[in-house]
Amino acid sequence: MIRLLLFTILLGGCAAVQSGPAPEAARLTLGPSYAWATFNARGVTASGASGLADRTTARRLTIDDPVRIASISKLVVAIGVMRLVEQGRLDLDRDVSDYLGWRLRNPAFPDRPITLRLLLSHRSSLKDDIEYWAIPLGATLEQTLANPIAFDPEHAPGSYFRYSNLGYPVIASIMEKASGERFDRLMARLVLNPMGLDACFNWTTCSDAAIARAVVLYAPDGSVRRDDLQGRRPDCPVLAPNGCDLAAYRLGDNGALFSPQGGLRVSVRDLTVIGRMLLQGGMHDGERILSEASVRALTTPAWTFDGSNGQTEDGFYCAYGLAVQLIPTAQAGCRDDLFGRGRRAWGHAGDAYGLRSGLWLDPQRGTGIAFFATTNGDDPRRGARSAYRAIEEQLAAHLRP
Repeated sequence: MIRLLLFTILLGGCAAVQSGPAPEAARLTLGPSYAWATFNARGVTASGASGLADRTTARRLTIDDPVRIASISKLVVAIGVMRLVEQGRLDLDRDVSDYLGWRLRNPAFPDRPITLRLLLSHRSSLKDDIEYWAIPLGATLEQTLANPIAFDPEHAPGSYFRYSNLGYPVIASIMEKASGERFDRLMARLVLNPMGLDACFNWTTCSDAAIARAVVLYAPDGSVRRDDLQGRRPDCPVLAPNGCDLAAYRLGDNGALFSPQGGLRVSVRDLTVIGRMLLQGGMHDGERILSEASVRALTTPAWTFDGSNGQTEDGFYCAYGLAVQLIPTAQAGCRDDLFGRGRRAWGHAGDAYGLRSGLWLDPQRGTGIAFFATTNGDDPRRGARSAYRAIEEQLAAHLRP
């Protein structure tokens, strides 16, 4: 009888955690959630997940749940850029003013053109002293970038690396101008749909099933930071304090609207599909997404730290291609050995709204890993061997030698 009573209590406790709303006290104290998957060219080789995707409903996190993946979005945007380059609609080394229809210049260096190659590799001299995430519908990038504080007055375009989220709204505007298509829809057509990904920018082109699986991002105190959708699409997918009339939006005016710098919603499983395509030199299920030359362009270092030619953010960035980080770098001051023992990889990290993420490929071994962890991005604990956070080193360790 005692055993039966104990079994009943335990079973009831498990059922409450899995299917019922979490009590308020528990919601505020639940720890980080994470999901990861390793892969090779054939598919996922191992995976795992822990914690909740939604604390209100106590919905368990899986590798199929889409999350705001932060700066891995930049790598996916770069794939879209390279598809337009291959179509002849964009040129990596042309003055982007020709596409924008207005003159983009660092006022301290008015004779130095800014190109897509410089924007993609964070060498454009743009910096994040402007609220790039808060340029609303109705405002324009041209107006925003008329403010000199958007630019580095000490380093000319092409001469210095400074990680800049602001550059990616400029890239999105260029893509809209070159294609005649709104950025979120263009990315779906060029990149996401051809690979069968149920992913999207700011939730606009994702399926209803993906909306229902959205991962909610929380602050350490339990408050919601992003994407508490409750099974519904956002009433307005962009920042629009004066009304959400997207029909009136002029293409190319404001590439910040759909958060190209970090607003991709994508699952770990779908990230592995992107990684597999890159591992296979641009191929996906027998169809070519990118040429091998485009993959090389993305992954060839456009900048390598030499001790003084850029901001490394405590050794986090030391070599960078076109929206691709290359690690580790054998240079004094670099602390980018995420995997340890000098294991080389390339890909991109993400950090926003309490989330840490990574998509990393080891092309020598033909393997890779995709991961994210929520509610810990503000954790001050550095990793044991690098400038990455401890949770990133722990998840990266799933990619076996």
